This record gives sequence, C-alpha cells and structure tokens, in this order.
Amino acid sequence: MMRVVQISSPQHGRRVGVVRHDEAIDVTTVRSDWRRVIDVVESVDGGGGAWRDALQEAADSPAAAHLDYPPLLAATPGGAEPHLLAPLDHESPHRLLITGTGLTHLGSMQSRNDMHAEDGAKSSDEPITDSRRMFEMGLAGGKPPQGERGAMPEWFYKGNGCNLRGPNDYLDVPALAPDGGEEAELVGCYTINSRGEPVRLGFALGNEWSDHQTERVNYLYLAPSKLRTCAVGPELVVGCDFQEIGVRCRVARGGETLYDSGPLFTGEQHMCHSLANCEDHHFKYPQHRQPGDAHVHFFGTSKLSFGERDWRYEDGDEIRIDAPGFSSPLVNWVRRESPDATPVRVIE
Repeated sequence: MMRVVQISSPQHGRRVGVVRHDEAIDVTTVRSDWRRVIDVVESVDGGGGAWRDALQEAADSPAAAHLDYPPLLAATPGGAEPHLLAPLDHESPHRLLITGTGLTHLGSMQSRNDMHAEDGAKSSDEPITDSRRMFEMGLAGGKPPQGERGAMPEWFYKGNGCNLRGPNDYLDVPALAPDGGEEAELVGCYTINSRGEPVRLGFALGNEWSDHQTERVNYLYLAPSKLRTCAVGPELVVGCDFQEIGVRCRVARGGETLYDSGPLFTGEQHMCHSLANCEDHHFKYPQHRQPGDAHVHFFGTSKLSFGERDWRYEDGDEIRIDAPGFSSPLVNWVRRESPDATPVRVIE
C-alpha cells in the first residue's frame, strides 16, 4: 500500500507527500507542478497505476525532501506550521462532488430503524419501511455477477468541495440544524480522465457528519440532513484491499469519553452491495463522468451513536476515527454556530 497526503505549508504553499514510516516525502520538491494529487493524476492522464508509479519514482528520488510526519499529523489548520489537508480536492471546489451510498452495511438497517423509531419503541415493533425495503433489495441483488448491473443502492448528495474538511479541522453544526452526527466510513476517491473514464485513486477514512435529529423528524428530510461539512483523511491509501477494514469511533468532551463505538468493520465482506455495484450506480450518470472532475464518495457505516445517546454535540467535542493498519487516525472537532431563525432574503 502507498499512503499519500496533501500538505499546506505557510512557507512553501501546497505540497504532495508520500508517507513512509514516520516521514512524509515531499514529492513536490521533485516535480514543482504537483501541488495537488489531481495534478499527479492528470500528468499521466489517470491511466491505471501510472500515477502511482510516477509518485513512487519521485519519492525514491534523492532530490525529494523528507519531513517529520508526526508533527504534520498533529498540526491544525491556520497555524504557523505545515498541516495536512484532505487527501483529494480540486482547485475549483465546484468540480469536486461529495456523495455517498447508505444502507450498504449489514448493520445499517438497525441504526436507521433506531433513528426513525419513536422514543422507547423497538425496531421490531415498527412497520416495514421504505428504508427496510431498500436494504432488502441490496441483500437480494446488491452483489451481481461480473458484467451485470445489480440493485441500485440509496444515493445522496453531500455537497461540493466547499463542504470538504481535512484532519484536525472543524465540523460545523450550522445555525439551521438542531444537532450533528458522526458517521465513521471509508471514502472512495476518484478522478475522471480525459476520456471520461472514472479512475479510482484509493480510499481514505471519512466522517460523513450529518444531522440525524433532522432526519428523525421525517425520513424525507434525509436529503437536507446531508448538506453539511464532512471530513476526509488524513491519508489517501492506494492499493489497499477493500474486503475488510477495522475501524473505531470515539467522541470526547473535556477529556472524558462520551461515546465509544467499539470495534467496527467495514469493507465489502460487511456490505450488502459490492464496491463495483456502488461505483457503477454512481458513475452511470454522464454528469458524473466529466473529464477533469474529482469525486469523494462515502460508502456507509454500520453503527451510529445517535440511537443510544442522551447528549448533543457541543463546541470543542473531539471525534476520533481509528483504523490500525490502514491509516493514521482522523481527528476533528465540533463547532456549533449560534441558532439563527432569520430567513434568507433573495434580492429581486
């Protein structure tokens, strides 16, 4: 596996790095035109593993600078020291599409039913919902034979690159929202090459961060509950096996643990849809295959804190997602905006 990062340096601007042990090798010192991962991909036109080979060659060059990785991993945006960015973005944020699929994991139906149930109600007491029907469609047809199109998963729009955050950055609870909600997931990172073909660069940790309190009012509010900031990173993991990856999510306030998911597993072994089926149903639309665009796609989770907590997120809460053996942890903090019921006025 190769772990790739994007770095912002107050002294030297944007950089691309390859992580090896406790170092980040600055490949931008070898190729000054590589300021973003997408620059590397476009320099070889995103064909197969050519972009990875180009990165490998640059990282092996004696001219490449070596940076101490732990301080980079701990640095916060806006300070005087270099810090990490989300591992894939676009110079024009409107050309990066953030999306996801839900009800993909074998435990996700329980989390969804718990979210929509009345206080004190058990999932088994609830009628068959549209969500359950969609989940069962995935169980029946979400892993079709190669060359065939399977059942369509739930799909949602998360926003564009303006909503993307990196490690050690803030996730917002906007004034319009009653709450926030962590969703620890794997994220697929893609670009579209000059021939209109989607190219999977790799995977990263992600916190999809939506508003389960709003969704609980009515499941038709799922779409607006997703229009929030989200976090991806710290590393783009290239060449990993998507079959099974262990993760754990913890939320802390003032040094005290509010929530611990315990060990969770994600990847195709724990999903009712195959990776190929999720990707097919996303990229089957021509508007998702525009040359030069980038895509960040969340693949769902099996467990949320929402169904078992009696607290809401506050300023400064820390959310930490660990995945030993896959990536360095993704850490973010919560920032809660002051409530504001003032309507937005449109200028005539």
